[in-house]
Amino acid sequence: MPALIPTEFTAKITWLGHNADRETALESKALTAMPLTFAGYETESHAGLTRPSDSRVLAQYGRGTEIRNVRQVSILSAEELAAIAVEMGVERLHPAWLGASVVVEGIPDFTHIPPSSRLQGESGTTLVVDMENRPCSLPAKVIEAHEPGFGKAFKPAAVNRRGVTAWVEREGTLQLGETLRLHVPDQPVWPHLDNVRAADR
Repeated sequence: MPALIPTEFTAKITWLGHNADRETALESKALTAMPLTFAGYETESHAGLTRPSDSRVLAQYGRGTEIRNVRQVSILSAEELAAIAVEMGVERLHPAWLGASVVVEGIPDFTHIPPSSRLQGESGTTLVVDMENRPCSLPAKVIEAHEPGFGKAFKPAAVNRRGVTAWVEREGTLQLGETLRLHVPDQPVWPHLDNVRAADR
């Protein structure tokens, strides 16, 4: 039995984008194709083989420590974006407002696919899922500019729906409209996870 199991779940790429400078503005600009190297997409602000650590790993490293970059790409689900918009009370939530790299359609409960899953394109380009991308307050300002009065509603509405971060395992080019197949690790859920969560509360 392989350690990674190809599943019948596939997802169509419905949007591609990049952000060259998140310090200036969070919004992504749309692409029709995304050439990826082992460092990610060249002009994306999250590209690179390493990155400075941030708030997500403060329990492991001091802020700004150089670590391996496993969040080169931010992947969102079209279905989950629609659900967030409904809960917020807006007609549409554009992925560019969230600084997204890739939006896919077709995999249920996308934000909770297992870490180390692979999303593999038709040409072999492969992304490795790092973990769930927890919602933050950064998109609020952008959303507020487009939908006045609704920016603060994003973070609570995006819980369990913010998508995942990922890194490039095999280089290649992702294309708008391309199909990605989900491969999941052949591993049961660690039985002590509930004890870890309880201790952390």
